[in-house]
Amino acid sequence: MTKPTPPLVSGALPVLGHAAEFQRNRPRLIRRGFEEHGGVFAIKLANQNVAVVIGPEHQKTFFLETDGRLNIQEPYHFLQAMFGEVLFLAPHDEYLRQRPLVQELFKREKMLHYVDVMQEVVQAWLDGLGDSGEMELTSEIGVLVQEVAGNCFLGPEVHQAIGREFWDLYADLSRALDPLLPPNLPLPKFHKRDKAKTRMTDILRPIIAERRANPDKYNDFLQDIINKAGQDGQPVDEELVRNLLVALMFAGHETTAGQAAWTIILLLQHPGYLHKVLTEIDEVAPAGVHIDPKRMVQLDHIAWAVREIERLHPSADMLMRVAKEDIEFGDYLIPAGWLVQVAQEIGHKLPAYFDQPEQFDPLRFSPDRAEDKQHRFGLFGFGGGTHKCSGMNFANNEMTIITALLFREFELELVTKNPQIERGLGASRPSETVIRYRRRKPALVEPELASAAQGTSNI
Repeated sequence: MTKPTPPLVSGALPVLGHAAEFQRNRPRLIRRGFEEHGGVFAIKLANQNVAVVIGPEHQKTFFLETDGRLNIQEPYHFLQAMFGEVLFLAPHDEYLRQRPLVQELFKREKMLHYVDVMQEVVQAWLDGLGDSGEMELTSEIGVLVQEVAGNCFLGPEVHQAIGREFWDLYADLSRALDPLLPPNLPLPKFHKRDKAKTRMTDILRPIIAERRANPDKYNDFLQDIINKAGQDGQPVDEELVRNLLVALMFAGHETTAGQAAWTIILLLQHPGYLHKVLTEIDEVAPAGVHIDPKRMVQLDHIAWAVREIERLHPSADMLMRVAKEDIEFGDYLIPAGWLVQVAQEIGHKLPAYFDQPEQFDPLRFSPDRAEDKQHRFGLFGFGGGTHKCSGMNFANNEMTIITALLFREFELELVTKNPQIERGLGASRPSETVIRYRRRKPALVEPELASAAQGTSNI
């Protein structure tokens, strides 16, 4: 007997279906569907049927069937207009050709270098804040992660050369994110997107040409891409270099900024747990000590807080695929041609897997509880399966460094007591959040700790 298609969520309008509510408040719509129908249900976006699947087993099928019965490229066609055919936006064979190139850029020896660059950039930002004052955290962290991405991926010389203009152009790309409208419509936001992309090309073209002419002069992410030969032995062409660079830097700052800001906000809202973080910083990496990888892996309480932010405030609240052929999820059949979506903000808060799931409780990730270990696909803020984010460790290291250095350097007070989630069609982030800061009095550093700042980790 053929299984039925998933039941439709209430509130669908004639013609539009749930499209208006999907644009306005996706989490509310998805939550209502889950409350009405459980882990598999449908929404209607105009003439497009969408199946939403929630729960670790459904999430497992979603990720493991990607590139099988589920297609990742088609639902993100709107991103191709921004970044071209790069990574998962490319046909599968081309994706397999590009993937080792990107994975190589995040190998262990590269990450050791990035961690050092991160600390230099974050420390320079902290040094520029003065001894006390107030700042709007969300925008400050947004610029900071751009500085980190620019210095790590481009190197300091190129990052300085492109200036703020390059990063400001990303705003026009972000405003053009729209999964519902065809990306080639003659709309102002799409015209601005294309104009921004052209200007980015003009900025990067002479830089790439100079790098090709001096392949041994630089040691950074950009040079690694330029020096890499394809499977045919030929250099990676300029368009792919440029598109990879623009896409990876977009992902590197757009998704990390909000989660880094939320980490600071939630720690300030939970002083009991913050005390554990501060104690750990004092023990592992007090003032004046370089946080090498050996020390960073001992900052457990920060790492668990970062993981908890991934659970509570994932940068994206949905991931999408298209069913290439009929596929079953539980008691329902999803026909070929339907969109299939997982929803992190709901899937990360299932009481069967996370105790008191609405609460900020980083200790749920401690070894004695290990709630994230109950199911491989219970937590998926960075995706899962073959397409799991290659830059996950980069992002987590960056958030750890920002958190550790900021709280080590300053006493902080949350002036905006209850920041809200600011949603768009890109990554979500906190609303405007003012914090007050005062530089801590410098503490004496034990001689052996100070000398360790010059050492190199063996891990």
